Amino acid sequence: MLFLSLETSCDETAVAIFEAGTPEAGPNILSSVVASQMPLHARFGGVVPEVAARSHLKQLLPVLNAALQEAGVSLQQISAVAVMNRPGLVGALLVGVSAAKALAWSLNIPLIAVSHIDAHLYACRLAARRNIYPCIGLVVSGGHTTLFRCDSALECRPLGGTIDDAAGEAFDKISALLGLGFPGGPNVERAARSGNSSAYNFPRSFLREERLDFSFSGLKTAVRYCLRDLETTGTTITAQVRADIAASFQRAVIDVLTAKCKQALQRQNLKTLAVGGGVTANQSFRNSLIDMTTQAGYQLIIPPMEWCTDNAAMAALAVESYYQGDFASLDLDAEPQWSARKIANRRQNRD
Repeated sequence: MLFLSLETSCDETAVAIFEAGTPEAGPNILSSVVASQMPLHARFGGVVPEVAARSHLKQLLPVLNAALQEAGVSLQQISAVAVMNRPGLVGALLVGVSAAKALAWSLNIPLIAVSHIDAHLYACRLAARRNIYPCIGLVVSGGHTTLFRCDSALECRPLGGTIDDAAGEAFDKISALLGLGFPGGPNVERAARSGNSSAYNFPRSFLREERLDFSFSGLKTAVRYCLRDLETTGTTITAQVRADIAASFQRAVIDVLTAKCKQALQRQNLKTLAVGGGVTANQSFRNSLIDMTTQAGYQLIIPPMEWCTDNAAMAALAVESYYQGDFASLDLDAEPQWSARKIANRRQNRD
């Protein structure tokens, strides 16, 4: 059985083809094609929603054709079409949702709605090629920083999350403050490699508290004040100063993320940690998680780099929905906002 999936939630136009596979090993990814819009948004210093939506309209059909060609299949062989319809930029989401509904209607095949958040965690299941549940899941990206207890692929209960900026958003804002450009994550990480992570003692919100929440706005403000104070004292903001600030900022974010993962594992009495989302492409963060889980005796699952950033392969989560008969109707809409309450209500109605 073959599935086709579409992802247009933000600034990546992506299509994947996958087989249902086996219950043990999970789906087999036959192709995964991603067209990045990064150069389009770089000059604006961030993602411009209207530009993103227009680019999706231009790129979707070429990416779809490339994915079919790479997999060596035709549209007529597809048994179901999946689309990530939540959360994201509403205009961008609508491009993917509209295309998926058109494909499902014209091919007379089931339509499956996929949560972008749950899909980031399912990328860990794809990477492991085995059952990883129950586990603690962390989605850490430009728009989300949330901890979950995952009892199955479709049962991920939020335990806590950011009360302000997401971790990836904080990286973007600090990159702008330091004049490092967009995208912030890779640029801050690159600068941090030559910096001293102990040069500045930036705050680590909630680090010593029991709550499984995150806050990065105070850290962002501390960096801004640090730069202001340096300029006030006449200190030249050299490349090395920027590197030291970048390294110290990155260390503060990583310390909090790692500590909260460990805290969640302990409180839920679980031994497996699955981490997905764009920030997991940061090698220092990966190393911190590896050190923590190795020392504490936990098992860590992180997807390969190509499944950390936005892609359509992780929408293979649709296979799980297919087996449960959880299909969407052709009046499916884009849902730009994500909330724990909405997720709970959806699952209660399904049950």
